[in-house]
Amino acid sequence: MRAIVTGGAGFIGSHVTEELLRRGAAVAVVDDFSAGKEANLAALKGPLEVLRQSITDLDGLHRAFRGAEFLFHLAARTSVPRSVADPVETNCVNIDGTVNVLVAARDAKVRRIVYAASSSAYGETPTLPKTEAMRPDPISPYGVTKYVGELYCQVFGRCYGLENASIRYFNVFGPRQDPSSPYSGVLSQFITALLEGRQPVVFGDGEQSRDFTYVSNVVDATLRAAETPGVSGLVFNGGTGGRFTLNHTLALLAKISGKPANPKYDPPRAGDIRDSQADISLTRQMLGYVPTVDFEEGLRRTWDWYKSEQR
Repeated sequence: MRAIVTGGAGFIGSHVTEELLRRGAAVAVVDDFSAGKEANLAALKGPLEVLRQSITDLDGLHRAFRGAEFLFHLAARTSVPRSVADPVETNCVNIDGTVNVLVAARDAKVRRIVYAASSSAYGETPTLPKTEAMRPDPISPYGVTKYVGELYCQVFGRCYGLENASIRYFNVFGPRQDPSSPYSGVLSQFITALLEGRQPVVFGDGEQSRDFTYVSNVVDATLRAAETPGVSGLVFNGGTGGRFTLNHTLALLAKISGKPANPKYDPPRAGDIRDSQADISLTRQMLGYVPTVDFEEGLRRTWDWYKSEQR
C-alpha cells in the first residue's frame, strides 16, 4: 500500500513512518521541516519518498496525496505554551492545515485518515482516568485546535464518506524527541539536563501527574486504527492507563542514570493540565490494543538513546 505521513520527519511521525516501512508499505513523508528533522529519517530502510511540503499549501497537498491509500496526519504545532504565546499560528497550522489535509485526502480518494489527536482536549475535567465519552473541555489554544481537528475528521466522514479515526495521544516520549526547544516534551528536557549536569526544571510542585506513554505503544494504536474495520468516526485514547508524577519520574531517572536529580521548581505555566490519565478500555476492545512497553522500561530505552546520541 502507499501511505502518507504528514509530519513524518517529526518525533512520533518518524516512528510511524519506520513501522510502516517495516511492514512493507511505500511511504511518502509530507513535512515542511519547521520541527521535523532529516536525521530522523536518515536510517530508515524501504520505499520512502520525502516531500518538503507545508500542510498550509492545499495545492501542494493535492499533488502529494495522489495515489495514497492511507493517510496519517501528525503534522501540527504541538506545544501548549507556544499556543498560549501565539494562538494565531497554532490555529493556522492545526485547524486550517487539517482542513487542507482533509480536502486533499477526500479528493485523492484516500481510504482512511488517522488523525493524531491529543489528550489536551479533556482539559481539567477532574475525573480520572479520562474516557472518550467525557465532554471535552480544553484549557489552551492547542487543546482547542486538536479537538476541532477531530470534529472536522468526523464531519468529512459524514459529508464525503472519508473514513477516519482519531487517537488522543497521552504524553508520548521516546527516542528522537527534540529537547532543544523550550516547548519540548518534559522527559526529553529532564534527560538532557541530567546528561549535561544541569538541574532539571519542574514547572509547579512536581506532583502533577501524566500518563507517560512510550512511543512504540502509540505507533501500534495508530496503525491499528488504520487497519481495523468498523471504527470510522471514532476517537480512541492512546495511553497506557498509568499515571506518574514528575517527582516520581525524576526519582526513576535518577535510579536509571545513577545521577542525582535535584530539580529546580519554577511557577506553573499557563495552559498546563494538572493530572492526566487514559482509560484505554475502548482502544483495547475495538482495536485490540495492549501497551507492550511500560513506563520504566520506556524511560530506560529513552535514556540509553539520548546517552548514545551524546557521544
